[in-house]
Amino acid sequence: MTPVADAPVARAPSAGEVMARAGDENFPVASRLLPRRAREHLLAVYGFARLVDDVGDEYAGDRLAMLDELEADLERAYDGAPRHPLIAALAPTIVVCELPIDPFRALIEANRRDQLVHRYQTFDELVGYCALSANPVGELVLRVFGVLSTERLQMSDKVCTALQLAEHWQDVGEDHAEGRIYLPAEDLRHFEVPESDLAAAKPTPVVKRLMAFQVMRANAMLDEGAPLIRTLQGRLAFAVAAFVAGGRSALRAIERSGYDVLGRPPRASAGLQAAWLARTLVRPGGSR
Repeated sequence: MTPVADAPVARAPSAGEVMARAGDENFPVASRLLPRRAREHLLAVYGFARLVDDVGDEYAGDRLAMLDELEADLERAYDGAPRHPLIAALAPTIVVCELPIDPFRALIEANRRDQLVHRYQTFDELVGYCALSANPVGELVLRVFGVLSTERLQMSDKVCTALQLAEHWQDVGEDHAEGRIYLPAEDLRHFEVPESDLAAAKPTPVVKRLMAFQVMRANAMLDEGAPLIRTLQGRLAFAVAAFVAGGRSALRAIERSGYDVLGRPPRASAGLQAAWLARTLVRPGGSR
């Protein structure tokens, strides 16, 4: 399928710019564990998700308008005539894997929300955002492999939300510098953390207590979702274990940093990630 030139969509990030990130991000890296054909489908899904995120985070023009353009092009993918190369690449996967449009629309809506919502009042509101920004990817993976069930989707949602939370907790300082706070306002009040503390060079004791609570909460959510691994087989089970282990090692890195999420984001070393992968394969449901 040859993409048709179209001025608005053509102003979106190019396929090359978007896929250049594929070398070191968790999703495409984990996909290397999977059979070639499945990997091709998952990279098509990744390309779409990355394109939408790049527009939502970095596009220099009217981001809401461009997100609307991408949604229109997504709809064209279901009619057989998308215009952006990455959406054109997704079209065969949509057909072969019988993927519905709603998970893709949710990813676009999450990025619309990022343009309009910079604070979350409650944890439930934040989880609702993760249901748009993260959970659809897990659903799409299960659909690509033809293993979607109600039980698996519930566990996948837990894993995906926890992974999104872990990323937010690593990036508290960076997000605050960009005007965004994902820590729920109700938790800031409960731990008596003024927003100004998030602009400091080092975390105060109350910030550390707040982050310890958030790390514990995300770990518990991973534990609820990790039994998904036991319901899968082969390389898919191993790939999902790698995702879970990545979340656990990220949260452990925050702990090891002394909950210093205001400077350079704490990242897990390769050794820490490998250790957690081994633990997760042996005991999927336990984070300790």
